Amino acid sequence: MPINGFVCNLRVILAEEKMRNPSFTQKRLAEKINLSRTALNALVNEKSLPSFEVAYNLAKELDRPIERIWVKFDDRVEFKESDSV
Repeated sequence: MPINGFVCNLRVILAEEKMRNPSFTQKRLAEKINLSRTALNALVNEKSLPSFEVAYNLAKELDRPIERIWVKFDDRVEFKESDSV
């Protein structure tokens, strides 16, 4: 569910990180960016939007552009039945 017009991809991104590195944890990620585990969980579950500083730090730590993590709802590309081959 979009918040203020943005959809968060953190849940998928963190799952990808866990697949690449089995020792990856949200707790360690939160500690690295000086964020509480509860605050990170609120972002992952789309209960809140981050400050710019938190978004920047998350993007840097996850090595992804901010716009891949939080996508403007209007900018999402939706798959349509007619697009399939």
